[in-house]
Amino acid sequence: MRILDEGEDRSLNRITLYLTMSEASEMRDTLEALLADPVERHEHISSSDYLKELTVCIYDPNSLGKFDERSKKLILEDT
Repeated sequence: MRILDEGEDRSLNRITLYLTMSEASEMRDTLEALLADPVERHEHISSSDYLKELTVCIYDPNSLGKFDERSKKLILEDT
């Protein structure tokens, strides 16, 4: 697992998510879609007001393909 704070451009080790039922359902559906077809995809999960967003992806450290350089560094070095 890797967590990037995009605003501060740093790796995080612990976070807490507070989700509404609707947001939790959207997260479940998004994860199911990613698991069904994980190759070089990412999905966005937005709050109901679209002011907050999670981006979720599945990665294989041996096949980073189209990930940008910042993502590759986070995945490989956790920094």
